[in-house]
Amino acid sequence: MKERGTLTESMFYVLMSFLRGQMCGIEITEFVERKTNGRVRLGPGTLYTLLGKFQEEGLIRETEIQGRKRSYQITEAGRAAFREELARLRACVDDGEEESAWTEQEK
Repeated sequence: MKERGTLTESMFYVLMSFLRGQMCGIEITEFVERKTNGRVRLGPGTLYTLLGKFQEEGLIRETEIQGRKRSYQITEAGRAAFREELARLRACVDDGEEESAWTEQEK
């Protein structure tokens, strides 16, 4: 698998949605909108592009098809990618808080 790099905010929340279990597209969209208080909204084009990319990279797998409704679940590789991004974001926040405290001391 090639180096993925950092996840976008949308990618991060889509992977997060699967931590609770198997989901279909509308459930993912509703989870992300609810979790972010509407800050992140996923259109169908964005969502299904991400789902296809995640499937291709082995981060999720399709688990069920009922007519047009498809459900997916996260894989171990997907959990690892989520944890890596969570650690990266925590490091960014820590760096920002450290610098913010430094600039406050300089005043």
